[in-house]
Amino acid sequence: MIRALTGSLRARLLWFLLAAIVLAAGAQALVAYRTVLKEADDIFDYHMQQMAQSLRAGLPPSAAVGGIGSGEQNFEFVVQVWTADGVRIFESAEQAALPQLAVLGFADVRARGTTYRVFSIQTSGLVIQVAQDMAARRNMAGALALRTVAPVALMAPLLMLVVWWVVSRSLAPVARVRKQVASRQADDLSAVSDEDLPDEVRPLVQELNLLFDRVRHAFDAQKHFVADAAHELRSPLAALKLQVQGLQRAPDAAARELAVTRLVAGIDRATRLVEQMLALARHEASMAAGAKPQPVDLAEVARLAISDVVAAAQARRIDIGIAHADAEAVVDGQPEALRMLLRNLIDNAVKYTPEEGRVDVGIAAVGSAVELSVEDSGPGLPEEERERVLDRFYRSGEPQAPGSGLGLAIVKSIADLHGATVALAASESLGGLQVLVRFPPRA
Repeated sequence: MIRALTGSLRARLLWFLLAAIVLAAGAQALVAYRTVLKEADDIFDYHMQQMAQSLRAGLPPSAAVGGIGSGEQNFEFVVQVWTADGVRIFESAEQAALPQLAVLGFADVRARGTTYRVFSIQTSGLVIQVAQDMAARRNMAGALALRTVAPVALMAPLLMLVVWWVVSRSLAPVARVRKQVASRQADDLSAVSDEDLPDEVRPLVQELNLLFDRVRHAFDAQKHFVADAAHELRSPLAALKLQVQGLQRAPDAAARELAVTRLVAGIDRATRLVEQMLALARHEASMAAGAKPQPVDLAEVARLAISDVVAAAQARRIDIGIAHADAEAVVDGQPEALRMLLRNLIDNAVKYTPEEGRVDVGIAAVGSAVELSVEDSGPGLPEEERERVLDRFYRSGEPQAPGSGLGLAIVKSIADLHGATVALAASESLGGLQVLVRFPPRA
C-alpha cells in the first residue's frame, strides 16, 4: 500500500485529496452539528420565554386549578403557576414534582429521573414556571442538526467522485505518453506527442524528445561513421595488398626496396587513418558522456600541440611557433579535446606547407571572446572547398599531402562541443590558409 502511494502519482493525488475531503467534510459536519445544537437551544429557550409571557394575562390570580387529569400525561413541557405564598394554583401535568423556584430566569432542575430546563417569571403576584425535558430537547435538536449535516454527508461522496474523475482525466495524457513509450520498438526514436499534457509534465516530455533527438543523431552519426570508415579503409587495405604483391614479384633488390618503401608509406597512411578514426570516435564518446568543462589556458595547449608535431615540421624545415598569445585567453572546455583540435590544425598546416615554409599560431582575446588562429604559407584552399573540407573523409584536390580526410572534421566536432565556430580564409600575412576558431565568452 505504501509502495503504491509513493510510486503512483495518481494514487498519491487521489489518496491525499480524498483524505482531505473526508477531513474537511467531517470538520464541517462537526462544526455545523454543534452550531445547530446551540441555535436549537436558543430557539427552545426563546419559545419557553414566549410561552411564559403569553400566560400572564390568561390565568386567574388565585384559586387552585386542576391539571390535565390522571390519564396519559406529557412531561416534555410542564407549566406550573405559583402564588407569592407558595401555593400552586396551576400545573399542566400531575406529579411533575418540579420544585418551586425562588430564582427567576433559566435554571436546570433534576426531577423524575431527568433534567428539566426551567424558566420562571413573576407577574401580578404569581410565579409562572415553564419547564422542558432536556432529553426531549436534545432529541429534537439532534434531529434538526442531523438534517442540517445530511447535505454535507451526501455531498462528500459526490465530491470524492468528482475528484477521482478529474484526477483520472488530468493524468490520462500521462498514461497515453507512457503507452507510447512502452509500445515503441528499440530503434523508434521519433518524438513523443506532448498534446494536452499538463504544464508540469510537458517539459519532461520535451526533454525526453530532445534526448531521443540526440540519441538519433548519435546513431545516425555512428552509422555514417561505420559506413564511411568501411569505405575509406577499403582503399588503403587494397593498396597494401597490391604493394605486398609487388614486393613478392620484385625481380631485384632495387625493385624490392622500392616496394618496401611504398609498403611502409601505405602502412603509415593506414595507421594515420585508423588513429584519426579512433580519435574521432573517442571524442564523440566523450561528448556523449557530458564531461564537465574546466578553465583551459589556450597558450599552454598551443605549446603542447606544437611539441606533438615539431618533429615533422623540423624534418621539412618548416618554421613553426606561436606568433602571439594573450595572457587572458582562457576558455571553458576539455583540455585534451582542445589539444587534439589544435594538433590537427597544426598537423594539417604542416602537411600542406612546402618545405622551408612557415606555420604561425595566434591566440587573441577579442572583447569577452577568444580567437585561435593557425596560418600557413602553403598553397591555400579554393573558396568553394573551404566548407567541404570540414566534412568527414573529404580531401582537398591537392596531391602533395594526401591525408585521411578526418583532421578538420575532428576540429569541427570539438569546436561544436565547445560552442565555437570554425572559419577558413586566406592568410593575409603568410599567403596560405588561415583557420580561425572563435570561442564564446566564458559563463
